[in-house]
Amino acid sequence: MTRPNRGTGPAGPAIVPQAHPAGGFEPHAVLPPGERLRVLLVEDDEGDAFLVGELLAETNSTIDLLVAASLREARQRVAGVDCVLLDLGLPDAQGLDGLRRVLDMAGGAAVCVLTGRSDEHLGIAAVAEGAQDYLVKGQVDGVLLARALRYAVERKRADENARRLREVELRQAESARLERGLLPQPLMSTDEIAVHTLYRPGRHAALIGGDFFDVVQTRPDRVDLIVGDVCGHGADEAALGVELRVAWRALVLAGVPDDEVLPALEQVLMSERRLQEIFATVATARLDLTRNAMTVRLAGHPPPLLLSGDRVAPVPAPAGLLLGVRPRRPVAFDLELDTDDWSLLMYTDGLIEGRVGDGDERLDVPGLTALLHDPATAAVPLAQLPGWLVGRAEQANGGPLADDVAMLLVTRGGGR
Repeated sequence: MTRPNRGTGPAGPAIVPQAHPAGGFEPHAVLPPGERLRVLLVEDDEGDAFLVGELLAETNSTIDLLVAASLREARQRVAGVDCVLLDLGLPDAQGLDGLRRVLDMAGGAAVCVLTGRSDEHLGIAAVAEGAQDYLVKGQVDGVLLARALRYAVERKRADENARRLREVELRQAESARLERGLLPQPLMSTDEIAVHTLYRPGRHAALIGGDFFDVVQTRPDRVDLIVGDVCGHGADEAALGVELRVAWRALVLAGVPDDEVLPALEQVLMSERRLQEIFATVATARLDLTRNAMTVRLAGHPPPLLLSGDRVAPVPAPAGLLLGVRPRRPVAFDLELDTDDWSLLMYTDGLIEGRVGDGDERLDVPGLTALLHDPATAAVPLAQLPGWLVGRAEQANGGPLADDVAMLLVTRGGGR
């Protein structure tokens, strides 16, 4: 590599900051002023390596230069660098094959390539392969070399930020689709009961989990309810929750006998789960509006709470086993109501697993029951009661709840 003349001549600038896939060369770098960059030069020619160091030194650039004479040596020194300046003619890596291997090892570092005047086409191909820029040997000026390296780092960081933003947008869109599957509109026409729902993601990056609910009316006097929770958080658990919710609705609408619905749901869980240790908890309730009665089945799920007048009590249904652990038919619990003025609160365990105070004590079912006995609840409209309860649970917890919360509040008679 020969030392070029300063300034520009008939051939143009001494360095050619080449076009790249983004569509051009930025006029100004936007890296923080004075930020020092670590650049790894992969060059087997000692003279060329010395000249690059001299060009950077004479411009007082804030660039720390490391040198590797081979791809093998570069692999040992690449950690922590901001940019790799790669000669495409190394003894152990030639042309674009060497570039591909450097891109694999570079991680978040930018990559620029050095080409000869007769190999400029390789530089263009290198940019198409993923390099941020290419420089032509013999046309390198120190100021523009430093500027090109800094711009390459900036482009790489901008590309990484854009990629992360796109991933966030895709996750948000995926969560929105899954949420629509987990939390459908109640399928009912009766006006004898009112349904209020709530879903609140936990503090794990606001990702939707496997909590779900549904309401289906199959006859004028019959309404079926379900609240469930697939263990874990994220898209896989949410997708499984959607499958279970859709399967439950299909079974209920198909008129499958009540005692066969949850065993069939368990079969779906066991066939669709990605890991054998994944399980689900479920609470179902069948409302008989003519008899003013309900049948509750629990599969490892917290009991619903029945609110009537000034009374609040858990429905004393047998807890049952988790779905997916050891298949067993949940026991049905029948309850006849002595008033037409009541509410049934069904919820996932994220609501009651928050801490109370500074110790390890949890809110749990007794604590939730006590919250509903609080005289302050009398002033809370029923439609706002689920949100109010979550707020009180978060207040007791000292911050957002760790787990997702899904709630289903069904009311008959308009009061409690």
